[in-house]
Amino acid sequence: MTHIPANRIGLTNATVSEIGFGGGGIGNLYRAVSDDDAAATVQCALDLGIRYFDTAPRYGHGLSERRLGTFLPDDVVISTKVGRRLTPIARPPVGTLRHGFMDADPFEEYFDYSYDGVMRAFDASLARLKRDRVDIIYAHDIGALTHGDEAPRHFREFIDGGLKAMHALKAAGRVRAIGLGVNEEAVCHEVLDHADIDVVLLAGRYTLLEQAPANSLLPRCVSRNVSIVLGGPYNSGILIKGVGNGPANYDYGPAPAEIVARVARIEDICRAHRVPMAAAALQFPLAHPVVVSVIPGMGRPDTVTSNLAYYRTQIPSGLWNDLRLAGLIEPSAPTPAVVSGDICLHT
Repeated sequence: MTHIPANRIGLTNATVSEIGFGGGGIGNLYRAVSDDDAAATVQCALDLGIRYFDTAPRYGHGLSERRLGTFLPDDVVISTKVGRRLTPIARPPVGTLRHGFMDADPFEEYFDYSYDGVMRAFDASLARLKRDRVDIIYAHDIGALTHGDEAPRHFREFIDGGLKAMHALKAAGRVRAIGLGVNEEAVCHEVLDHADIDVVLLAGRYTLLEQAPANSLLPRCVSRNVSIVLGGPYNSGILIKGVGNGPANYDYGPAPAEIVARVARIEDICRAHRVPMAAAALQFPLAHPVVVSVIPGMGRPDTVTSNLAYYRTQIPSGLWNDLRLAGLIEPSAPTPAVVSGDICLHT
């Protein structure tokens, strides 16, 4: 097993490896993955030093949790999410895609951010994970991006109920850290206005492609001792695929023209320095001191090995300088520096 550094979550005793395992892929995100392939993917991650695995009831409607519960040893860090509950349904025909997951387990999801709902969702996740505790729980997809006009109602239910349940679970030692798992910045500020949390799993919003949180959210998290786990470092794949290989996705949908143009500029600079754009995308967020882990999705063994290769790619400081001079990195966003092959400094 190779070594990947671990970082502490806020002021808690929970730690996460700098590169973690996003569990959506083995929940059959967009494509079916066999049990054998899922097991091989998890084992590959373990062999390469990954010790932090993130999942959620949403991922394959329990499938990702169930598989991790079967394949993982006891001595790893696991996070899952609350806010959605699962109810049994008749198994759909083979080849059915529901909510982005192919041949998911026979459950339907519904939102429940109440005290009782969070407790019940947590217990159901533990049963699938075959554990009596997990390290981190995130309140999943609270905010206007998911809920639209219903967001204020769900937010109030969470603050008055679900958040109290999360604190109770932490006080009882059933979790070590609590936080949010979201795709938007605004709701993070709303929660921080009302409550104390340990960590935010922020997907897709602080990346090589966009760094607005560097100006407000991330400094606020530093001042509050709130850590950031960064999901979606490739912005739905466009920072891996690039823009010259057919249509690219951004934020779970087709990339708009302005995003394609910005990625093309990033890609040109990476190409000039002979660095895979994906390597720059994976390493960039880790330069910020509040970011403790980056968790790309990993659905096959080859995606695990490629992500670890990107993580260990040496990147010259000139690449970061050129990106900044081109206005592609916010002035307040730090960038990595390489010393003896290790990512260890901020510039």
